[in-house]
Amino acid sequence: MVSMAIGAIVLLAAASLLGGSGESYERVGGSVAAEREARATITQLGTDLATGHFHKDAVIGLSFNSWPADRIGFLSLQPDAAQSADGHVGDLCAVNYYLKDLTIGGKTVRCLMRGFRESRETFTALQEEKLPPLFTPQDGIDEPVAFGVVSFQARPMVRAPGGAWTSWIPDANGNTAPDAFDVRLVLARRGLAGRLKTSGDWDGGGGAGKELGNSTDAGRNPDLEVYGAMLRFGNHETL
Repeated sequence: MVSMAIGAIVLLAAASLLGGSGESYERVGGSVAAEREARATITQLGTDLATGHFHKDAVIGLSFNSWPADRIGFLSLQPDAAQSADGHVGDLCAVNYYLKDLTIGGKTVRCLMRGFRESRETFTALQEEKLPPLFTPQDGIDEPVAFGVVSFQARPMVRAPGGAWTSWIPDANGNTAPDAFDVRLVLARRGLAGRLKTSGDWDGGGGAGKELGNSTDAGRNPDLEVYGAMLRFGNHETL
C-alpha cells in the first residue's frame, strides 16, 4: 500500500509536469505562429507603402476606440506578377487595409484584410475621377493577410525639421503626403483567439473579451503579441 501511494504521488507529479510542459509548448507555438504572421504582414504592408503615390482621395481613417481599427487606402506601384493578364495595363494599382470579422469554424475571427485593385481598374478610376470606390471593401475580392488581429494602427507621420517624427496634418488642398506610417499590430495568441468567439469579444466586451485587458497594457499581456514599425511612404509626389 505504501508503494502504491508513493507510485500514485510520482504519477501525479509527472502528470503535472507534462501538463505544464504542454501549456508551455502551446504558448511558445502560439507565439511563434503570431510572430511569423505579423512579420509577413508588416513586410507586405511595408512593400506596398514603399512604392506608394499620394493622391488627395487616399483613405487615412484613424480609429480612437479602446482597441483601434485604422483603415488606409492609397495608390501603389505593383509588379507585373502581382496582376492578372486582363487587369494589367501598367504598374499603378490601388491598395487598402482594414479590419474585418470573418466567421471561421463557427467562430468570429478578426482579420486584417488587404484589398487590391489592378492597374486597368485604377487607371479607369483616375480618368473618370472616381478613385474613392477603389478603396471600398469588397467581399470575395479582398483577402485576409493576418488572423486574430485585435488592433491595427497605421498613423501617418512626417519628419520635423529637427529630425523628430510628428503627426501628419493634411493641407487644405490635400496635396501634402505623409513621410511614413507608424504601424502597430496587436495579435491574440492561439489560446486566447480560440476563446474570442464574437465581435463583442474582439472589442473587449463579454467574459472572454475582458481577457484582452487595456490596450495600453497590451505589451504586458502574455496572451497578446505586439509588433510595431515605422514604414516609409515611398513616393511623395502628388497625382
